[in-house]
Amino acid sequence: MSSIMNRIRSLNIGLSYCFNRSFSLGTVNNTNGKDGWFSKLLMVRKIDPGHDSHSKLLSASEIIYEMQLHSVNPEHIDPYLQNYEQYSKTASQKSDGAELVGSWRVEIGDQDQFIHIWRYKHGYPHAHQFLELCHTDKDLQNLIKDRIKFLRHRENQFMLSFSFWGHPEPRGDNNMYEMRSYVLKPGTMIEWGNNWARGVTYRKESAVAGFFSQIGQLYMVHHIWSYKDLQMRKDIRDAAWRKPGWDECVAHTVPLIREMQSRWMAPTSFSPIK
Repeated sequence: MSSIMNRIRSLNIGLSYCFNRSFSLGTVNNTNGKDGWFSKLLMVRKIDPGHDSHSKLLSASEIIYEMQLHSVNPEHIDPYLQNYEQYSKTASQKSDGAELVGSWRVEIGDQDQFIHIWRYKHGYPHAHQFLELCHTDKDLQNLIKDRIKFLRHRENQFMLSFSFWGHPEPRGDNNMYEMRSYVLKPGTMIEWGNNWARGVTYRKESAVAGFFSQIGQLYMVHHIWSYKDLQMRKDIRDAAWRKPGWDECVAHTVPLIREMQSRWMAPTSFSPIK
């Protein structure tokens, strides 16, 4: 009994949402002869991790992504955006492998925070070269120094893209975006990928990108989704619960999570992803 209670207490993240969705959809009771989602939630499946590094099992590409998170002083947002737009143009001109994938301003979450994702097409060698370029090129150095005075916090991560998400591409839909970030328990990344390789198919129409960290905060996952507005977000998420199998994705991944965060974001004027 004590082991069961410990397992239940470990599912504190997202459990209340799962209860609400299940009661509203009538999935708690076993009415169709199959196990309900709650019984699935008590079991974490054992998945063979293989004999290769987790990154090679989860990503089929050597392309490296960098996520930059900048928290900006509210009174400096306009000059900050002007600075970063110029920085992105200058960086692209001076490096043939550095590419800005998307830039967003957080509207719900940590307000006045900006998220920028860069792609280094030639993998780690080029990512290292670009870091050195930022330390030696005077134009880039000046832009970075000018930017610092606008910030209250900054951090970054190097990441790989999950192979089942593919690579994010420019788009001009003028959408809003949600980035859901998860800190997983160490050793669970393979199981996360195994479940989400199926789970993403239930909401493919709004899927933009999926990353997992390599340097920075480790065992961190970021899923980016696109929606026209908040109502569309609700409708798509509700519809997923009516598709057989989505409850299994939730049931098998919730126990893997230590922390989670959602950001509702709007693309900047210079973001390749609109």
